[in-house]
Amino acid sequence: MTVKDIMTPNPECIRPDATLQEAARRMRDLDVGPLPVCGDDDHLAGMITDRDITVRAVAEGKDPKTTTVREAMTDEIVHVYEDQDVADAAQVMEQKQIRRLVVLNHDHRLVGIVSLGDLAVESGDRTKAGEVLQEVSEPSVPHR
Repeated sequence: MTVKDIMTPNPECIRPDATLQEAARRMRDLDVGPLPVCGDDDHLAGMITDRDITVRAVAEGKDPKTTTVREAMTDEIVHVYEDQDVADAAQVMEQKQIRRLVVLNHDHRLVGIVSLGDLAVESGDRTKAGEVLQEVSEPSVPHR
């Protein structure tokens, strides 16, 4: 089974020059925490999460009405290709300890997102999904 078979297709994007307030509203309206950041032609420029907004911007005193997504987004994105095997996506999630992966086509355009939930529900391999969840959820030591 390939990633394309289980991914959520056509995810919404936000532009890098949008404000953090716009990104937060879009997240609220879509009921999502991560939001892909796309430039021209659906080329992935980064990812912004609700945590990025909080930790990288608000905690630093930046104004969400004027601070752009570009200023708080993560620009190094872990991804898989739509024709990769689901097991590859699970392995990447385990190694990088992430619950969602962006899915690209071979033109490097965003075509979907695959989540840990997709692995569990759509692939039918609950054992593998449980293993991935265990690896993703390994506790990290807080910086104190």
